[in-house]
Amino acid sequence: MNVSVVLFTSDLRLHDHPPLRAALDSAREIVPLFVCDDGIIDIGFAVPNRRAFLADCLADLDAGLRRRGGRLVVRHGDVVAQVCDVVTQADADEVHMAAGVTRYAQRREERLREALESRGRHLYSHDSVVTAVAPGAVTPQSSDHFAVFTPYHRHWARQPLRDVLGAPRVVRVPDHVGSDEMPSRDDVPGVAERLPSGGETEARKRLTAWLRGELAQYARNQDDLAGDATSRLSAHLHFGTVSAVELVHRTRRVRGPGADAFERQLAWRDFHYQVLAARPQAATVDYRPRNDRWRSQDEAAQEITAWKEGRTGYPVIDAAMRQLRHEGWMHNRVRLLTASFLTKTLYVDWRVGARHFLRFLVDGDIANNQLNWQWVAGTGTDTRPNRIFNPLAQAKRYDPDGTYVRRWLPELAGLPGPSVHEPWRLPAHERAAYDYPEPVVDLSEGLARFKHFRGLG
Repeated sequence: MNVSVVLFTSDLRLHDHPPLRAALDSAREIVPLFVCDDGIIDIGFAVPNRRAFLADCLADLDAGLRRRGGRLVVRHGDVVAQVCDVVTQADADEVHMAAGVTRYAQRREERLREALESRGRHLYSHDSVVTAVAPGAVTPQSSDHFAVFTPYHRHWARQPLRDVLGAPRVVRVPDHVGSDEMPSRDDVPGVAERLPSGGETEARKRLTAWLRGELAQYARNQDDLAGDATSRLSAHLHFGTVSAVELVHRTRRVRGPGADAFERQLAWRDFHYQVLAARPQAATVDYRPRNDRWRSQDEAAQEITAWKEGRTGYPVIDAAMRQLRHEGWMHNRVRLLTASFLTKTLYVDWRVGARHFLRFLVDGDIANNQLNWQWVAGTGTDTRPNRIFNPLAQAKRYDPDGTYVRRWLPELAGLPGPSVHEPWRLPAHERAAYDYPEPVVDLSEGLARFKHFRGLG
């Protein structure tokens, strides 16, 4: 065979890339292709932070291919139409790509397969590219997926992983296949001020530093909000600039409580992917309905706005929401707190919060964003659906001296120590000196409302 096409999607790397390796093994030349999908734009998923990070990833991928004698072909438009056009130009017989999980990705793959087969071409879809363990590879006897994490994790941990593949040394690309202009971060307006750089080069630097540094203490420090002792690899996992398979392999070599705790987080990621693959509707529909009677967005409009803008009067919530806008990211612990505050304290539909997160998160991932929101809201896989995270108790536990809060709420920087978590306790004349709102809701009143509307008494 002379030419194969590799369609990159959420796997923007050269290391440990099964579709790329399969294409190189089957053909003398390949066309590395990325399509800036109009469908992603139409559904509103192509927001500034992810577009800017994606531009970095594509530029780095192109640079890596050029060092090996190749280049990245970029097209804009409908994925099926653009792939078929490239296949015709290159006279390619095969297309290789990573298997999709979301409903959109699955339908896109089906359309592409049908279009290629009608032209006498073949589509090869590869598992364990986006995840460490493929969705559907681990299932209980009674169902097509695990609905609870703990038994899934037990089976997941025993699943053999494929070997890690090295990056290719040489990539030959046909000269005559045309490419559109490469996207640039500089052309994207509205990007978060502190958005990190994307690309496999940056991902591998961060991965090496993480494995040699903070990973050993991760079990002890993972919830330290001020210390921010997390891997910051979530965006790279989302765009596939680092391989989940390689990450699990290398984490297991480190061993110890920190490595075990981090591997558990990777298992959670795969768990959500296998739930969504089996139940694609969970992206928008309650996985386990609780007959919630969510407050209407009109009724809760002021509270929703205050939550989005980081002006709820609860400092740890507001600090997290402001971090989201400035970095396009927030710590996992405060993702739980802000989601619980919206759904359990304000009693607002989880979909409102999930949409807002996807507007800013550079690691905005349908499987993990939507299903984590459902977990917190009690409509997902949590075995304790009425669990509530008290923002004040959590702040005192995970930001005991208030460093995290003061980092993001400069108007409260003058409040010493843990007193920053309860500014409403200041005397009235002192409160007036701070440009900070009163709490939008009393926690006990919010709890009572939640229990009433969920029928808990």
